[in-house]
Amino acid sequence: QVQLVESGGGLVQAGGSLRLSCLASGRTFSTYRMGWFRQAPGKEREFVAAITWAGGTTVYADSVKGRFTISRDNAKNTVYLQMNSLKPEDTAVYYCARQRGPGVNYDSWGQGTQVTVSS
Repeated sequence: QVQLVESGGGLVQAGGSLRLSCLASGRTFSTYRMGWFRQAPGKEREFVAAITWAGGTTVYADSVKGRFTISRDNAKNTVYLQMNSLKPEDTAVYYCARQRGPGVNYDSWGQGTQVTVSS
């Protein structure tokens, strides 16, 4: 199992920036990709961004392309989500998750961190 702990959420004005962190512990050697997801009140959880653990290949949702950047520090077992030009519609609980292999479900999730963007 892998344990994931997110941090870095908070309240920010529209146009501002935040950086989320996700610290992984446990059996991290079996990680293929790490992802960030978010869930706004009354909405389904949606994919935000992901990065492969070994090669660093990234993928983003269209809604955040050009504004968010996902990165990882393998030595620190940490994944980051740099969020710039934040919009009120980015308000949500953000979760990081671990995927063990291509095409399989994300099987480990953090507890989430709240991001609130005021207009």
